[in-house]
Amino acid sequence: MGHRSGQLAATASFNHLAACLHDGLPRFSVTPMTHWVSMPPSHRPPEALLDSLVRIRDRSDRLTHTEHLPARQARHTAWPTTIRPEIQQAARELGVHQPWAHQAEAMKLAKLGQTVVLATGTASGKSLGYLAPVLSDLLDGTEAPNGRGATALYLAPTKALAADQRRRAAELAPARVRAALYDGDTPPQEREWVRQYASYVLTNPDMLHRSILPAHARWSSFLKTLRYVVVDECHSYRGVFGSHVAQVLRRLRRVCRRYGSEPVFLLASATTADPATAAERLTGLPAVAVTEDASPRGPLVFALWEPPLTEHVGEHGAPVRRTATAEAAYLLTDLVAAGTRTVAFVRSRRAAELVALQAQDNLDSTLAGRVAAYRGGYLPEERRALERDLHSGRLLGLASTSALELGVDVSGLDAVLLAGYPGTRASLWQQAGRAGREAQGALAVLIARDDPLDTYLVHHPEALFARPVEATVLDPDNPHVLAPHLCAAAAELPLGPEDLELFGPVTEQLLTTLERRGLLRRRSDGAWYWTRRERAVDAVDLRGSGGSPVQIVEESTGRLLGTVDAAASHTTVHDGAVHLHQGRTYLVSHLDLETSVALVQAANPSYTTSARDTTAISVLSTDETVPWGEATLNFGSVEVVNQVVSYLRKRIATGEVLGETKLDLPPRTLRTRAVWWTVTEEQLLDALVPFDQLPGAAHAAEHASIGLLPLFATCDRWDIGGVSVPLHPDTQLPTVFVYDGHPGGAGFAEHGFRHAVRWLTATREAIKSCECERGCPSCVQSPKCGNGNDPLDKAGAIRLLGALLAGAPKEGEAQSPGPQRNGTAGTVQGRSEPPDA
Repeated sequence: MGHRSGQLAATASFNHLAACLHDGLPRFSVTPMTHWVSMPPSHRPPEALLDSLVRIRDRSDRLTHTEHLPARQARHTAWPTTIRPEIQQAARELGVHQPWAHQAEAMKLAKLGQTVVLATGTASGKSLGYLAPVLSDLLDGTEAPNGRGATALYLAPTKALAADQRRRAAELAPARVRAALYDGDTPPQEREWVRQYASYVLTNPDMLHRSILPAHARWSSFLKTLRYVVVDECHSYRGVFGSHVAQVLRRLRRVCRRYGSEPVFLLASATTADPATAAERLTGLPAVAVTEDASPRGPLVFALWEPPLTEHVGEHGAPVRRTATAEAAYLLTDLVAAGTRTVAFVRSRRAAELVALQAQDNLDSTLAGRVAAYRGGYLPEERRALERDLHSGRLLGLASTSALELGVDVSGLDAVLLAGYPGTRASLWQQAGRAGREAQGALAVLIARDDPLDTYLVHHPEALFARPVEATVLDPDNPHVLAPHLCAAAAELPLGPEDLELFGPVTEQLLTTLERRGLLRRRSDGAWYWTRRERAVDAVDLRGSGGSPVQIVEESTGRLLGTVDAAASHTTVHDGAVHLHQGRTYLVSHLDLETSVALVQAANPSYTTSARDTTAISVLSTDETVPWGEATLNFGSVEVVNQVVSYLRKRIATGEVLGETKLDLPPRTLRTRAVWWTVTEEQLLDALVPFDQLPGAAHAAEHASIGLLPLFATCDRWDIGGVSVPLHPDTQLPTVFVYDGHPGGAGFAEHGFRHAVRWLTATREAIKSCECERGCPSCVQSPKCGNGNDPLDKAGAIRLLGALLAGAPKEGEAQSPGPQRNGTAGTVQGRSEPPDA
């Protein structure tokens, strides 16, 4: 199937949701840009594209900034002599007569046995950089008596990317290099063949963790000759997930050592800050980074775009902008009408369907069939057909989730729309780089969501264009992550003293704790053994979902619709929640936490639902305290107790609250890491923040600071939470907390602590520059506030942050930590923004 236009209008409820994208505006007929019709797509100047988007409906007030990035010339070099002639010839047949300089450098380092991370831009040919040395060695291995004298393992974060890479390997190497997929979709009979005969196995960290490592004895012939481990898109392994993958790779190295092999690790990453350090944390091995991109690039025009205010009002009468997805649908319509090949990146699967449907509705019948959606959940053959149609030009417009961001080979695009900041500058450039992949000029447009971070970025372009991309944040020594992996490692092979260095400095202490809990036993040989009958790996959740997933079941038929992470179930599939699945709307009739099942019924409600909750937070320990004049900045461990207590029903088109329903759900406890700041009563008086205004001022500052932290740490606002308290019992002062939404922490709060001056300065600037009067979703209102965005005091937040920052170190000054102190075990009901994680 080439596109899914016939499946998008499946139900009346879905059409109703799509119609709401208009935000009350009338439908329009498309005015073709006739002066471009005869021009081939690659010759349409990006400046002209942008000019027409602005002029066609008098949108000049929405364009906040235009950045012009110059073209870059290619730098080629000769093939390294260590690359087999067969690989070179296959590459020439594919049009690659000489590698780019960064590809050749990576090939040389790999053949020298060096751990290397290739961190260059989108479409810079990273695949060839690691495939050429890997396939060369595998070809050497086919000359062994058993035809498998060398093997390689490829790890990708998604199945689709692994399948894409298998095809690329088949294009470059003769058939005697046996490349095979090994994932959850591989039938049992094929798995046995892969174990015994495949020389290049493409899988994901989950299968390595759950299937390959626990059964390493069955993989012994493969592991004995393992020459390379390729870790693709390694920038996606961040936070808690990245910390888990780091331990899986250490377990792999340990098992390989048991079979006498020491594979070379080759990593590919989007552009990221300090990729060598990130690679070392991920693999535990010294790494060399190749970062100078020698691939060609056409000129790029990058526009920042802010949708207009509508006549609707939201919570507490706040003004509401047209949504980024609605604006993306309009722009996609105009670009497709001009014959411009375009991808619109959106934040959710539902948004992908809605944007595609809206564009189809706005276009005439001849063009509507050239627009489609692309997202996770489609069958592999459907996704491949969409990729072929986009590549060939049959498809002109595609609305996609980040599924298209991770390495799927799509070229020849003229424009990219980003409906909302994707969370990191690395992802921003990864998505924008999908346009202009054949060195032609391209247009990228970042459309701001009604969110403080997006608002700040479109009015402060230097935050995007004058700063490097973020570092990949992960912590392999997180004890909440490391402890279950030590159990898994002991179940694979008894842990000896020689393994302590491999797993890090806290390993010995954790082994003692695990022994005391009866999970491990140390025997007379000095090694620790797994003591249980159950599989140790089953206690490790790589994706950090927080327990067994909740199954979503259609009550009338018993059909399984899908799953949701246990940690998110309280806020997304509680009794009465509205649930969307493949264009159909359901209401949750009952959430059974004992059986992890949510029963749903088909429905057509005129509202959406939003959970409300309360949060209590206590300080467990303070690792660092930095004086900011009379104020203090702190970092340490906290315990967060969160409970969903009710949900709101909101009108779809306007966000108007129609009612509130109480819920009876158990509390959830999280021990994690946090950054928090305090101010004194004297500072509040000097800043003209009376005590009766303090709750709203602190709450507003908390929301905005959570919204801006992703600018300084590699996270999404849904990865973090916050609490603001007028008088916290542990500090005895007004206190604002921002914490990691993962057990043990994920490094985000610590990043905020290290960059607090810039982070909180940007927070104050974002609130101050917003054009609203009393606070709106663009500055201090949060889409996931547990208290319904009440109380909030925008003006008070500006004064409160001003008082805090008045004593902060100046730019460039070192923040010397003050004395450590331990918090007491108090708790308090806070004005909270808990994570949906």
